[in-house]
Amino acid sequence: MTPDLSRRGFLKHSSAAFGWMALSGLFGDRAYGAIMPQPHYKPRAKNVIFCFMDGGPSHVDTFDPKPMLSKFQGTKIGPDAVSHRSQSAAERVWLGSPWEFKQRGQSGLWVSELLPNIAKLADKICVVRSMLGELPLHGQQNLLLHTGRILGQAPSWGSWVSYGLGTENQDLPGYVVLNNDWVPNGGLENFSCSFLPASHEATMMRAKGVPVDNIAPTGMADIQRRKLELLAIQDQEFAARSSEQRAIEGAIANYETAFKMQTAIPEVVDISSEPQHILDLYGIGSSDEHQHFYGTQAIRARRLIEAGVRFVEITCPSFDDNNSPWDQHDELKKLHEKNARVTDQSVAALIIDLERRGLLDETIVVWAGEMGRTPHTPEIKEGCGRDHHVDGYTIFMAGGGFRQGIAYGETDEMGNAVVENKLDIHDIHATILHQLGIDHERLTFRHGGRDHSLTDVHGRIISDLLI
Repeated sequence: MTPDLSRRGFLKHSSAAFGWMALSGLFGDRAYGAIMPQPHYKPRAKNVIFCFMDGGPSHVDTFDPKPMLSKFQGTKIGPDAVSHRSQSAAERVWLGSPWEFKQRGQSGLWVSELLPNIAKLADKICVVRSMLGELPLHGQQNLLLHTGRILGQAPSWGSWVSYGLGTENQDLPGYVVLNNDWVPNGGLENFSCSFLPASHEATMMRAKGVPVDNIAPTGMADIQRRKLELLAIQDQEFAARSSEQRAIEGAIANYETAFKMQTAIPEVVDISSEPQHILDLYGIGSSDEHQHFYGTQAIRARRLIEAGVRFVEITCPSFDDNNSPWDQHDELKKLHEKNARVTDQSVAALIIDLERRGLLDETIVVWAGEMGRTPHTPEIKEGCGRDHHVDGYTIFMAGGGFRQGIAYGETDEMGNAVVENKLDIHDIHATILHQLGIDHERLTFRHGGRDHSLTDVHGRIISDLLI
């Protein structure tokens, strides 16, 4: 009998057919199977682009105007304003915003001059002014934002979306992080798949240089395929001595994805084919290299979701190796303006570009940091700043069936505490999953003897945010 020398035949007849079982498991995996995972109900959106404003942009300087801060600037906040959850003390003093707020568009949504391009899109965005965090620490708040847990050790939000919906393009991963040379506090665990299958781990792509290491083919396709088969043999031998079959299957899946990505990734990340007016729209070619590279990643985000990637996150560049990008304890005006200059044009361009292409209705754009900034400061002085604040902060969404031109929730007259429609990140996660056709209580994975979910025992669908 003529031996079956195909790859599948080889895997089926070698090493007790473990390779064949692994390959079968691979094709049964949610991200790689021929049968795509089915949403729990009809989805309103298909993709998410998360513009992560790492460090905590100030809510009272962007979308939550507080004229009383200017009126009482320099006045001690007093014991009634002290919070055990944010950086505060009775001796601190109120600090007004150095930026002017105006009502924008037909909706009259308040947006400050700090974000002039996003301000022009006021009628397109859904602002939430009543977010609550848990701890005034970047690492814990970043992990809470990304994984729903302040301790991490759980899958990232993007990994859950990839697991729940799979990818529409078998040559690309379901979850991509477009990194701008800065890993946020909390580390790579922010983007981890944790106990979910390894195929749902974030694929990291750099802004500068080669986007992904070792992605360029080192030879002809048949040579690459033979290398992959050799790796499969080695995995089989290792599996014979290991109980970690799921991890090994995940590794095989990742090898398969990497092989396919060698063709797909260079094409999708190459923005040279974009017309000049699109490059100008995103700020490509700016004299500020941070803006140039952030704009590059924003265009790539659009190209990735066009190509079928489910969840794309864009991180911010840092201008100080010791601080998160928006973490202005000092030099609030100088550095918040720097962050705004780098990100504002590109985020606005992304929303405009998606809408022009008919993609905004099916794509949810999220603009969020992990916390806000205190409306008070230790003392009024040149170059003063704001500290960590989790008792009330602001995020916004656009597209994907979210309402337009609204502000939901309120903080008090000083922006110090939420007084109406308190929300936490679990509510946002639940609502966005709902728009993707996923029931946050039913999207679970069995691990350690119990069913886990992104929202755990928390989270509500906030219908007031939806069309």
